[in-house]
Amino acid sequence: MNWKAVSFDWNQVRAFLATAEEGSLSAAARALDSTQPTLSRQVSALERALGVTLFERGHRSMTLTVPGVELLEHVREMGEAATRISLVASGQSQAVEGQVTITATELVATYHLPQIVARIRKEAPLVELEILASNRVRDLGRREADIAIRHARPEHGELIAKRVAIMTARLFAATAYLDRVGRPESVDDLQRLDFVGLDDPDRMVVELSSRGVPITRDQIKIHTSSSTVLLALLEQGAGVSITTMAMAEPRGTLEVVLPSLPPIEVPVWLVTHRELHTSRRIRFVFDLLAEELSRLQDPGR
Repeated sequence: MNWKAVSFDWNQVRAFLATAEEGSLSAAARALDSTQPTLSRQVSALERALGVTLFERGHRSMTLTVPGVELLEHVREMGEAATRISLVASGQSQAVEGQVTITATELVATYHLPQIVARIRKEAPLVELEILASNRVRDLGRREADIAIRHARPEHGELIAKRVAIMTARLFAATAYLDRVGRPESVDDLQRLDFVGLDDPDRMVVELSSRGVPITRDQIKIHTSSSTVLLALLEQGAGVSITTMAMAEPRGTLEVVLPSLPPIEVPVWLVTHRELHTSRRIRFVFDLLAEELSRLQDPGR
């Protein structure tokens, strides 16, 4: 190995990775329990060492440059390796074992968690997992779950949250349904279509209206509290609804309705309580979930 070619240190790499994942120096500083000036110096030092600009610096955010995007994947691998080293070095007296309860929406629990659970079982066979698949927000402060996968950042001060990805949602309907009723060419055309609602249909009317899609309550012919049922209804041609590209595209039976409408951002947050700092089993599962769920990030973000 050419040791002289390695002209940066791990703290610089960690500062870069945290800033890229958190989106700003201030958020990265909170995540690393450091200060913004310290991280800024470390990122700048890494840029000088590598001879490239990694971020375009905005007033409140940091945007990756092309070299920054190319470097990020390699840096993530370094971060994963560092985590594994820490686990091995901790010794058998601090084995990763015990129960961890994860709560997630039905769609995430059904379509994304199983493969992640398989990896957890392989790497930490002494961890016992409980999966709570529900669209209801569990109270982590009352220990209803250890880790939550949510689509909104919690405001509770005792919780730790990390945004791991941003997915894109759009209006979708079955191709067969649109073949039958005709594809809308404008927002006004949406008023002749049926909609499928999730939970409170009145809230859906307000949400879509705020995004320039003024549907009426009468258009929501079916509504359900189950997101997996909603997805099945869409596939059967029950109407139009909102779902993510990650859920709809692999199915091959659904298509975007009125692609000219702006997409809806759906952030993916990992949330836990302060025990993350003291429980090795929760930290292990949290970090692995963060790594795997980051793959849901839509390209270009």
